[in-house]
Amino acid sequence: MRFRSAPVVAGIAAITLMATACGSGGEGGGDDASAEGTLVIWSDPERADAIQAAAAEFAEANGIEVDVQGLAFDDIQGDLLNAHQAGNAPDVFIGAHDWTGNLVRNGAVQPVELPQGRADGLEATAIDALTYDGQLFGVPYSQENIFLMRNTELVPDAPETFEELVEAGTELKDAGETSEVLAMAVGQEGEPFRMNALFTSAGGYLFGQDDTGTWNPADLGVGSDDSVAAMERIAEYGEAGEGVLRRSIDTENDAVLFYEEDAPFFIAGPWNVGDANDSGVDFGISAIPGFEGEDPASPYIGYHAFFVTEGSANSALAQEFVTNYVTDTEFVLSLYEADPRTPVQVEALESVSADDPNVAAIAEAGADGMPMPSIPEMGETWEPLGIAQAAAISGEDVREAMEAAHETIAAQIGE
Repeated sequence: MRFRSAPVVAGIAAITLMATACGSGGEGGGDDASAEGTLVIWSDPERADAIQAAAAEFAEANGIEVDVQGLAFDDIQGDLLNAHQAGNAPDVFIGAHDWTGNLVRNGAVQPVELPQGRADGLEATAIDALTYDGQLFGVPYSQENIFLMRNTELVPDAPETFEELVEAGTELKDAGETSEVLAMAVGQEGEPFRMNALFTSAGGYLFGQDDTGTWNPADLGVGSDDSVAAMERIAEYGEAGEGVLRRSIDTENDAVLFYEEDAPFFIAGPWNVGDANDSGVDFGISAIPGFEGEDPASPYIGYHAFFVTEGSANSALAQEFVTNYVTDTEFVLSLYEADPRTPVQVEALESVSADDPNVAAIAEAGADGMPMPSIPEMGETWEPLGIAQAAAISGEDVREAMEAAHETIAAQIGE
């Protein structure tokens, strides 16, 4: 799953990419990571070159050096917390919005002062997702959400309900045209990131929210009657029921089932589009359908953002970079070219959607989605909830599985 918070990992193994400029002014101080006159940025390698190119202009304009260092994305949060504690953290780093609560709790990030004119150019939900306790802590630039990919030769029209999807897929399977109804990763330990779309449609919930939309960790809903009923409905399509959802389908084989035309439907993400194009399958993208008579399916939305480290030796320059360069249309487009992810900067989204209709379709498929909760407690939910959902799919007692997960999560978050 793309947006789980990474565990704390000791050590920093970085590939260093440097964009230099004449002069050395800039804000002084610093240590091994943030040397005097140097703005240090951590990125994943896929986007490091694009950031380097944009940062060269920034460096020249401000008479400083910019050091862009590439780390595996899943390592950044843990390495950042270690480096911050050791006093050698970068000035700016890329991260996922659901890290925000944990970063704030550890005092590792500072609020971002985004001018209203720049904020107006970004999707409002993206700004909300990076806002914690009433303060903005990161500048979002892209989003990801899962969606339904279908083989349009086998299924010309997008199903409006999950029941319609199952009916169409079952007819194809019974006719021998496919071997599966749906390629949706479940795996032996569950996939709550993917399951959330159906879970919320059926009335399940993880954490409650107050009137302002703020997540309330004290309102844990995993073992509630509503969530149990939701998983019971989903389990009807599991191994002891319709056999549509199975633990034998995981992230290692779900895409292959679709590309080889063994499944007419696929719960996919933006990272699958390139391979889908290469597969030669004619496909369409639409929203994951919810259950008939229930709420729309609500997939998680994850945002990637730039954060400014608390205690940065170059705080003013870091703020300037994330507020005025990261929000620039050309900069966002350069990141998109390096690693295609749906932009949240409105002009950039319009530009890439004009060139690639799939981008617009993916964004539209996420219209009923919800930003992943960014509270620190979220990290404690993935494993217990996934195990419970996989157990429900396998045919085990749903209430027992969900209540056990609820107790485990509650104990971990101190409720």
